[in-house]
Amino acid sequence: QAQLVESGGGLVQAGGSLRLSCAASGFTFSSYSTSWARQAPGKEREVVASITSDNTTDYLDSVKGRFTISRDNAKNTVYLQMDSLKPEDTAVYYCRLRRGRLDYWGQGTQVTVSS
Repeated sequence: QAQLVESGGGLVQAGGSLRLSCAASGFTFSSYSTSWARQAPGKEREVVASITSDNTTDYLDSVKGRFTISRDNAKNTVYLQMDSLKPEDTAVYYCRLRRGRLDYWGQGTQVTVSS
């Protein structure tokens, strides 16, 4: 069964770092575009970083220079390195794989940044 599982969330002080991981079963990440999205309470879900099958990356303006998306094909895992975290980065972070017109989502991992 195809599945995405996120990990690595937690509580961190402003200015700190976290690395999120998204492991896949039933998918091969290197064949598809993968994104990290987040949803804060009362807000819509927004994509913060994406990486395509040919390793082109894209970032939400508010995280450029602070977040880095990467992929380890051998481990079939996508990462989101988050540095210089701010309280406004607090949200549930989700991994999304796009295969054709279908999107597959993980269950999410909570990131909380204290001021």
